[in-house]
Amino acid sequence: MTTTSPLIEVQPVILCGGSGTRLWPLSRTGFPKQFLCLTGEDSLFQQAVKRLAGLTSADLHVLPPSVVTGEDHRFLATEQLRETGIPLGAALLEPVGRNTAPALTLAALAARQKGTDPVLVVTPADQTITQPSAFTAAVQTAVRQAATGQIVILGVLPDHAETGYGYIQVQPQADASVMAVQRFVEKPDAATAQRYVDEGTYYWNAGMFVLKASVWLAAIETFRPDIHQSVSAAWTKRRVDQLGMGDFVRPDTAEFSATPADSVDYAVLERCPGSAFPIQMVPLQAGWNDLGAWSAVWDVLPKDASGNAQVGDVLTTDTRNTLVHASHRLVSVVGVENVVVIETADAVLVADRSRSQDVKAIVGELSASGREEHVSHRKVYRPWGWYDSVDEGDRFKVKRIQVKPKASLSLQKHHHRAEHWVVVKGTAEVVCGDKTLLLTENQSTYIPLGEVHRLSNPGTAPLEIIEVQSGSYLGEDDIVRLEDHYGRHD
Repeated sequence: MTTTSPLIEVQPVILCGGSGTRLWPLSRTGFPKQFLCLTGEDSLFQQAVKRLAGLTSADLHVLPPSVVTGEDHRFLATEQLRETGIPLGAALLEPVGRNTAPALTLAALAARQKGTDPVLVVTPADQTITQPSAFTAAVQTAVRQAATGQIVILGVLPDHAETGYGYIQVQPQADASVMAVQRFVEKPDAATAQRYVDEGTYYWNAGMFVLKASVWLAAIETFRPDIHQSVSAAWTKRRVDQLGMGDFVRPDTAEFSATPADSVDYAVLERCPGSAFPIQMVPLQAGWNDLGAWSAVWDVLPKDASGNAQVGDVLTTDTRNTLVHASHRLVSVVGVENVVVIETADAVLVADRSRSQDVKAIVGELSASGREEHVSHRKVYRPWGWYDSVDEGDRFKVKRIQVKPKASLSLQKHHHRAEHWVVVKGTAEVVCGDKTLLLTENQSTYIPLGEVHRLSNPGTAPLEIIEVQSGSYLGEDDIVRLEDHYGRHD
């Protein structure tokens, strides 16, 4: 008589925080790196979602993913997840960023809610893998090991002496598929990094780890009881909004804000070797890259015979080993080497490729001077669609607005501006005061200052309008929401 092993329940956990300042001007606080399509048609977040969904096998049952992100990015994450066709398990919304240890504690508490104890496969949302089958095999090995109660981390075999990554030292052993971790070491200098590569027992720390939810909760309670206690209190007082696109789970703001900030590595993993929580490593040779700077993006993109990587409408002459990314217009480059040129609608970056890590200094200057170019693009995405601020001047602003089929903006009013709307594509349903209008192409309406109004798309095709705002103040914070289908109160 044969028996079959029980299925191992796998809970993908995607850590979707961070702002990706080194990839400015494409990455902004309001539309960060993980939501960008840098290496294909899918965003880095969507790539991560699909990779983890692909772990399913005869003995592994993969659950819908849990996404840990912030309030500001909740609709970006859920919309991009919807585009993949993979259902959302839960969006765990951090009221403030507290690094990865509290984030994972939230995910572990959520995973235990149904009384089961799944294996958590935890990954950042902003990495890329060029060999997905090798990734799948390595992570499946890690899951099966973690199902026995082990903590397992993924380590990347280094191919050069990288000073920007932390390293994992392992014990050499006959079975090279799973190795015991001896210690974690910080980002080394160049000579030390070269020694690590030469010795062959050091791996890059990829920031991906696999363990049961109960094991993480026991480990964080052992090593950082303050984090465990504070996050548990925030979880107990959580609020859940069910909005049709998956649950938005909001831990208590006061309790979570009081949580100490710490990373998974510092809080737990680096303390595991020699403790009651032994830690193993599975080697990952799958074309991993964390795309931490524009130089890394150049590394992974296809190149022409002169070593140039080009995205968008680009022309180059006598140019070598250069990355040119054009978003909105033709970009021409002549007679340069080892340069990065990134064009967006409202900003252009030109940098020496070897110094692309220093882009974060520009973002710091923009922030310190109160400029908005580090926060948002000219085109801003919303749960109902998007708007593009095409022009503005003294007391006026012009926007192009697209509303998805069957979607609508909030019922709202403004204290400081009036609005003119012209329909250029589709059909608009407009509530203005006590009137409801149906407008088609080339028809228009006027929203007086202070009037309660709403724009909706009742059709099955996208609606586009041109909006002209006029008034004494035209900031996005001059919106009083009276009713909203997406649970927004700001």
